[in-house]
Amino acid sequence: MGAREPKKILICHPKESIRESLKLILWDLYDLILTGSIEQCLQCLDNDKTVGLLLLDINALEINGREALKAVKESHPELNVIIVSESRPAGNAAAALLPEAAGHIAKPFKSDVVLEIIRKFI
Repeated sequence: MGAREPKKILICHPKESIRESLKLILWDLYDLILTGSIEQCLQCLDNDKTVGLLLLDINALEINGREALKAVKESHPELNVIIVSESRPAGNAAAALLPEAAGHIAKPFKSDVVLEIIRKFI
């Protein structure tokens, strides 16, 4: 039996500092692809069928966060998407606002919380 291929995570965030923060938490456990725009994100998803999870910022992208998530889910409905945003909405507000999302990670990041959420979906 061959070695198991590590799961791949696509991180889509316009701020390099945020992408690098997530990379520091995840690099030794997962293969990562980092993009700075929804356009790059969609190109990566179209070209790489091994992506198992998308971390998507919905507040700082060049298009509305709902539109970005909708574009991803239309072309890749099976892909789990975790929303990355400035703060955690009260209660289940994130789920109510973006029902297509699998989960939510709030900034500032806590390594253990990020890993716990990601392990649920990959």
